[in-house]
This record gives sequence, C-alpha cells and structure tokens, in this order.
Amino acid sequence: MIQRVLSFDDAPPPSGPLRFFLTAPLFAIAAAAALSWYGGAALASRWSMSTLALTHMLTLGFLAMAMCGALLQILPVVAGVLIPRAALTAAVAHMALTAGTTLLACGFALAQPLLFRLGGPLLGLAFCWLLAAAAPGLLRGMPEGAAATVAGIRLALLSLAAAVVLGIALAAGLGWSLRLPLLKLTDLHAAWGLLGWVGLLVMGVAFQVIPMFQSTPPYPRWASRWLPLALWLALAAWTMAAGWPGAAQRVPAMLAALALAGFALLTLNLLRQRKRVRADATTLFWRLAQASMVLCAVVYAAPWMVDEPARPLLLGMLFIVGFGSSAVSGMLYKIVPFLLWYDLQSRPRMDRKTLPGIKALLPDRAAEQQFWLHLAALALLVAAPLAPQLLARPAAAAFGLSSLRLWLNLMRAWLAHRRAAALVNSALVAA
Repeated sequence: MIQRVLSFDDAPPPSGPLRFFLTAPLFAIAAAAALSWYGGAALASRWSMSTLALTHMLTLGFLAMAMCGALLQILPVVAGVLIPRAALTAAVAHMALTAGTTLLACGFALAQPLLFRLGGPLLGLAFCWLLAAAAPGLLRGMPEGAAATVAGIRLALLSLAAAVVLGIALAAGLGWSLRLPLLKLTDLHAAWGLLGWVGLLVMGVAFQVIPMFQSTPPYPRWASRWLPLALWLALAAWTMAAGWPGAAQRVPAMLAALALAGFALLTLNLLRQRKRVRADATTLFWRLAQASMVLCAVVYAAPWMVDEPARPLLLGMLFIVGFGSSAVSGMLYKIVPFLLWYDLQSRPRMDRKTLPGIKALLPDRAAEQQFWLHLAALALLVAAPLAPQLLARPAAAAFGLSSLRLWLNLMRAWLAHRRAAALVNSALVAA
C-alpha cells in the first residue's frame, strides 16, 4: 500500500486542534473524581445514572474531544480535505462539545430533565457542524496513497452521524419523558458510537500512521479495503435486526467483534515487525490498545467467563479505557509535539539553531512514565467491576493520576512552544 506524502502546508492553525487536545484529559480527570465520589455504586450496573454520567465523560469528554481535534488536523494533512473556516469550526465545535458534555453528564448525575434538554442540542450542534464542514471534502475523490484512510474516516463519520441521531433521540426522551424504547436505542447508540465512530476512526488512521510513524510494513491491501467495510456492514445489520430475537442480533454483533479483533491482531503483528528496536510511548500505547481489543472480543464471545452485571462494565472498561483511550493517548504523543514544533519551524526568521526539537517539547521519558500509570489504572479499572466496593476508589485514584499526568505532559509541550514563540516575537520587535 503506497503511503501518501503528508501535506503540512494545508494544516490548520495549531490553536484549533490544541484546544480539543488540552481539554480532553480534564474530562478524564473529572470522570476519575466522580468515580471516587460514587465508589462501588458507580459500578453496580451499566444502567445506573452515575455509571452513565461517567461513561459520557469518557466517551464524549475524552475520546470524542480528542478525536474531533485529531480530525481537524488529520483531514487536511493526510487526506487533503480542507475544512472551510477551520478556526470558526474549531471554536464552535469545541465550545458546544464542552458545554454539551458537561450538561449531559450533570443531567445523568442529578437526574435533571432540564439538563438533557439543554445538553442534547448543544452536542448535536457540535457534531453536525463538524460533519457539515468535513463532508464536502470527503465526498471528493480519494487522494493517492490515502484511499484506505479516507474510506475508514468516511465510514467513521457515517457511524458518528448515526450515533448522534440516536443520542439526540435519547436525550429528548429523557428530557421530555417521551415514550421511546430507551434500552434498545441505548444499545444501538453505544454500538454506533463505540464500535463505529471510535473503532473505525482508529482503524482508518492506523492504516496511515502505523506504517509511517512506527516503521512497520504496510497493512495488507485486503485488510485496509475490507475490514472497515465489514465492520460497518455488521453494525448496519445489527441495527436492522434490533427488533428481532436475541440470536439474530448476536450474529452481526459477533461479526463486528471479529472485524475489530482481526484488525487488532494484524496491528500487533505489524508492530512486532517494526524496524526500530526500542519501543517509544506511542508504540506501547498502540500495543496496549490492540491487546485490550482482543481481550474485549474474547470476553464478548464467551459470556460464561464473567457473570452479570459485571460483564458489560468489564467490556466497557476494556473498550473505552483499554482500546479507545490508549490509542488516543498514543496519537496525542505524536500529534501534539509535532504540531507545535512545525508551527515554530514555519515562523519567519526563526533561528533553527535555537528551535527546540520535538523531544525537547515533550520528552520520551515523560510520555513513558504516563504510559505505566495508564497501564496500572487500566488493570485496576478492569478488575473493579468484579470487586466494586474494594477496587472502585483505588482505580479512580490511579486513573485520575494517569489523566493528570497526560494533561501536564501536553501542557508542558504547549508552554515550551509558547516560550519559544515569545522569544521569536521579542527578537522581531527588537529588530
């Protein structure tokens, strides 16, 4: 598979994606604080209001926040898709996503219908604005060398659209007490939001960044062409079978799990063949993400392994924190320092001798230390549904510490960028 030459000249101003990247860990910290407050009660059932509040802090506040920022950066650079009025799109989407997620999480925590009425439209605005901004460029022809990534992103955004429609319906049902099949809609919302939006976006981005930045062989053509489509069609079949008996829904659900597990195993095999001997933090995060996905698929395929009500909570921890958060964290450690470094390098009259390097902005050691904190937190979070009263608060403390360290690492890079930019500006004024 030919790799596309990245077009950094088309990248948006760094302030757009950065506001998403620096906000995302704050929601993870808030989720950890909420888990510490609720303790084992938050892990008693996937349907409890406290559990739903925590889930949306992580899925919307951390995963979606970081992924929207990444899309604003990746679409122009990798796919040649220019976002019209990128600064305005970033500002509106970030503001609406931040406010909407906060209102929705508080709505679950406080069981207050008014907050659902306010949060739902704001989240709809955030995602619909982003989808509308990206759609025209994505509907054009695929650039050479990025066809698999663009196809994966297209399917991911279609999945996001489905998740948004279902999510707005659920928020309306909770806000106005509408008579809707809430449990059935919730399952479909979770499937399209997690397996579709998160799974397909990680898959599509990996087709480009794993061979390029991890020095691995490219993904086989059959995998990059058919795995995303197979996953999306399985989700579509799952949706159409929503009103049928459980067995009819389980078949497409298993096919979706197999597609994701196949991608994870293939990625692990490629990472095993990487040319660089030493694994950096991004490599470690990618390995952890894929291992979590494989374990998640095994637990789903073998329901006898874990009893209810712990099983859906365990699956959620493995997918959201193990797969999603690990992959996103690994990408942040590549995107953020390079984004800041490139912005400095492109400034006029920048003295290349004094330009801080990418590793000076965000040292490998700091990123690796956060990885081990994340791994410890994941281990506790995965075990917590099996012994919630004993492990919920230790898991919350470990996850909060890991998320805080991620935020501090990203802030460290941003502040180093600010200092270097200030030196350039002062030199220009003096001249």
